[in-house]
Amino acid sequence: MLDVTLLPLAMTWPIITLSVVLILTSIVLALFILLHKSRGGGMSDLFGGGMSTGMGGSSVAERNLDRLTVTVGLVWLFAIIGLLVLYRFFPEIGAMG
Repeated sequence: MLDVTLLPLAMTWPIITLSVVLILTSIVLALFILLHKSRGGGMSDLFGGGMSTGMGGSSVAERNLDRLTVTVGLVWLFAIIGLLVLYRFFPEIGAMG
């Protein structure tokens, strides 16, 4: 027989899991975006802070950082969509009592 006190936790584990994934990927995504080399044309150029340089070839490290950023961004997006689906179609999962 299922203990009644554990029922809310058993019902909310998908939301807790996706929330933790969302928080971790948000932090990692922000760090990856900050690691990218400035290529000009952004907000820093608008206020005179950027120096335009030639758009040379990307190094292997930059391409790998781009791939990692896109991958983490997709995981972040799927976590948001997963939370949306859970809250929208299974509202009883999000209720703690």
